[in-house]
Amino acid sequence: MEEISIGEFARRSRLSVKALRLYDELGVLNPARVDSNSGYRYYDDTQLNDARLVFMLRQLEFPLTTIKELLACDPVDAAEQIAVHWRSVESAHDARRELADYLVNKLRGKRSVMYEVATRDIPERSLLCLKRNVDELGAWTIGKEFIAILRERPLPKMEGREGAMFSIYWGEVSADSDGPVEWCKPVPEADAQALASHYPELALRTEPAHREAYVALANDALPTGPGGDRGVQRQLVSEALRVWAENGGIHPESLTLKPDDLGVRITYLANGPVTEASPPYCDFAVPFAPANS
Repeated sequence: MEEISIGEFARRSRLSVKALRLYDELGVLNPARVDSNSGYRYYDDTQLNDARLVFMLRQLEFPLTTIKELLACDPVDAAEQIAVHWRSVESAHDARRELADYLVNKLRGKRSVMYEVATRDIPERSLLCLKRNVDELGAWTIGKEFIAILRERPLPKMEGREGAMFSIYWGEVSADSDGPVEWCKPVPEADAQALASHYPELALRTEPAHREAYVALANDALPTGPGGDRGVQRQLVSEALRVWAENGGIHPESLTLKPDDLGVRITYLANGPVTEASPPYCDFAVPFAPANS
């Protein structure tokens, strides 16, 4: 092994000295030795592969926290996580391109066919829920936490869309906004109180019956993972629902989301094992009227 100064290591790895100091502070890439008197950092030449991997992962816009985890992974597992991330990036890019095409056509006075909108009646339901104010990364984290709870302590299976798990966006979730997000799982009404006692971290509530306007999306239509740009997809779906409301004679204000509304939600229907690489079928829905109105 050859010991290398931080300056030489920066030159060979194509990482700046500033970046190397930051990666050391965050525990992403620690030097092999720090001189106790001068504070100078020294690296082994064997660390160059990791440094170059960090450089390339940053080019793919991986967060540093994720890169730290990847460096500790088995190479096969790391490769799979990188593949999942890239699929998410490509999906997000497709969603942005779709939004750009829609805006271009709209500004040119052309109508764009976006998504087919349908309606359905949802009965009153008892729900076990986890709700939190989160940003984009937090929205992914709370979903993983909720799913982990249900995998550890499975709930009785309820068939159909009415029994499917769903998430509600009560406010805008972005890098600038931490609107509340709530993950929910319907449970049998007769057993709701008894079941809730086994899930102290979840809140039990009753959702009233209502009608929903919804847009169904294929498994690969949404970005997956914390890098996915779900906000763009939501914007496109929201616009499709607004146009549908106008064409259907429903006042757009009936689709406006307020804190006291039922909230825009994404329902997840698994037709096979759910993994990061194989997300469930899902749809976006907006409650707009009481059921049977």
